[in-house]
Amino acid sequence: MIQGCGSDVGKSVLVAGLCRLFTRRGVIVRPFKSQNMSNNAAVTSGGGEIGRAQALQAQACHTKPTVDMNPVLLKPQSEFGAQLIVRGKMVGTLDASAHGRDKRALLDVAIESYRRLAQDARLIIVEGAGSPAETNLRRNDIANMGLAQALGLPVVLVGDINRGHVIASLVGAHVVLDAADRAMIRGFIVNKFRGNPQLFEDGVRRIVQHTGWPSIGVVPWLQAASRLPSEDGMQLEGRNKSQSLSSRVRIAVPQLSRIANFDDFDPLREESDIELVFVPAGRPLPADAALILIPGTKSTIADMEFMRSQGWDIDVLSHVRQGGRVLGVCGGYQMLGRTISDPDGIEGPPRTVRGLGLLDVDTVMTGNKALREVSGVLLGAGARDGVGGAEDARVSAEGLGAGAYSGVGAGRVGTGAEDARVGGVPFAGYEMHIGSTTGAGASRPFLRFSDGSTDGAVSPDGRVAGCYVHGLFGVTAARAALVSAIGAAPSHDDHAARVDAALDEVASVLESCLDISALVAIAGL
Repeated sequence: MIQGCGSDVGKSVLVAGLCRLFTRRGVIVRPFKSQNMSNNAAVTSGGGEIGRAQALQAQACHTKPTVDMNPVLLKPQSEFGAQLIVRGKMVGTLDASAHGRDKRALLDVAIESYRRLAQDARLIIVEGAGSPAETNLRRNDIANMGLAQALGLPVVLVGDINRGHVIASLVGAHVVLDAADRAMIRGFIVNKFRGNPQLFEDGVRRIVQHTGWPSIGVVPWLQAASRLPSEDGMQLEGRNKSQSLSSRVRIAVPQLSRIANFDDFDPLREESDIELVFVPAGRPLPADAALILIPGTKSTIADMEFMRSQGWDIDVLSHVRQGGRVLGVCGGYQMLGRTISDPDGIEGPPRTVRGLGLLDVDTVMTGNKALREVSGVLLGAGARDGVGGAEDARVSAEGLGAGAYSGVGAGRVGTGAEDARVGGVPFAGYEMHIGSTTGAGASRPFLRFSDGSTDGAVSPDGRVAGCYVHGLFGVTAARAALVSAIGAAPSHDDHAARVDAALDEVASVLESCLDISALVAIAGL
């Protein structure tokens, strides 16, 4: 079990790298995190949802993600509570005041999921949450030492030297843990070191001297980690710093207060002709953006109000008046409509609020949650003479709505295969939302699924569009079409291959800097 001295010390990436490292050695490995808290989630093939980090770790193991890899998921939707997902399904909300209460039932669920994974794996690498040194939470803990004790898991503790005080963090954990929990820790890792690790040899000796724990190694700053999907909003800070000065087409993403699944846009960061800018609170949306992307959110109504409090609604409407383009995904799509209603109080107090009014649709929140993988073709932006080739670059400035609407609303509903023959660009992704969106604007859909049904809406002038599907930019042909539509030259890079290569790179670095034989012994392999 990989535990940390705090949040964002690099546990998720280390687990992913170790999963790939041992998988390359021929070991059947599975990732596990009993309880995660993140609004970046992934859909499993069985129609459940788990934390994005565990889906990435499954990819590192060359296996499909399952709900057993993350049986308890908390998705914060306000300052006071979170949506509770158990084995992939929404079961209600958890009030913040109840976060530290008795969770024995959830621990039982976690143990059952762990044992189910263990039936088919030789090695399970478990990721902790936060820090075991938060001893005020120990009594009802199911994510760190509570789980380690219940399952007899040996622990490796990770400290983050990049944020400083790593010696105090590791030694302090040793001091505050009780004897039984302290005995579970078999070694430590110092993570995110910049420079020559030999310069910290004395620091490592001091940690060993104070704790008695052996050092497993010092991990350098992993450049490849920036090419991996982020788990939560903590990783949004600094995302704009790596942009190339030569980028010429700007895409702006308002950083909503409950932003969710923003890893949707990671593939755009790979485009050399695109500058992707996440705009934090307190700053206006850039006037020179070619496209504003409104992301998903865990609380659409609250973030619609947040948009207005920041003045971003004014920025978006001005952008459209001046001929700019807007694309909303999931909650962002709901915001583009006329109204958003929550009559049953699913996201908070029952109410109805005005949307941006850029699409002729209305949304009503419902108790059922759509969770499924989907595929089909783009209707709102497509290649004219082929898919994925040079012609993609000629999807011109006619707007995101430049596409084949012939037959839509005119008596013909084609299949995905038919659309592909007439130039529809294929996509794949997933739905993860509550709420139903209907209205006249839906007669101009943005997507057609492979079963012939449609999703989303496009404005009459083609410059504003929205849909419920996440992951569109991860498909090379779809990303090329959408990038071309705003006047940029697409790279045609394979995003999935880039992520896989990054996992291999992380694994190779860990192989060189960690005492793998010690990890093998700790794991009992």
